[in-house]
Amino acid sequence: MPVVPFDTLPGDARVWVFASDRPLSPDEAAPLLAAVDAHLADWRAHGAPLTCARAWRDDQFVAVGVDTAATGASGCSIDALFRTLQGLQDRLGTSLVGGGRVFFRDASGAVTRTDRAGFARLAESGAIGARTPVFDPTVATVADWRTRFEVNAATAWHAALLPAGARA
Repeated sequence: MPVVPFDTLPGDARVWVFASDRPLSPDEAAPLLAAVDAHLADWRAHGAPLTCARAWRDDQFVAVGVDTAATGASGCSIDALFRTLQGLQDRLGTSLVGGGRVFFRDASGAVTRTDRAGFARLAESGAIGARTPVFDPTVATVADWRTRFEVNAATAWHAALLPAGARA
């Protein structure tokens, strides 16, 4: 089955979220999204086409979903997706694949990135707190993308980085 609109994927569809270290301009996002779309148009697992989709959010996050009801993505097919994104990083001047990054909205509402230690320091200083909107690129399903990708820090794994008194 071909690429489908992201909002038609069922909630239990598998999702992978890739985050740019910085917002991408429309001119930068266009080749990224075109490369992802081209990859998805021919994405297969063990020769079987995947029912898949992608979403673009906040000029920074690409979500790729696969409806596993018919055919699930294999390790090799997932690796190929990661390689496609890794191949774009130098061209775009940003990291798309990699861990250790924490994304949140700053006081102005802009998406900001730091590492775990930086997030903890910001929380300790009071610059961010339990109600700070955070992003969880580790969500595993489309339902989680829809409901848990952006939540307050107190309700996400980020709460562990907040001072004890700031977790409520």
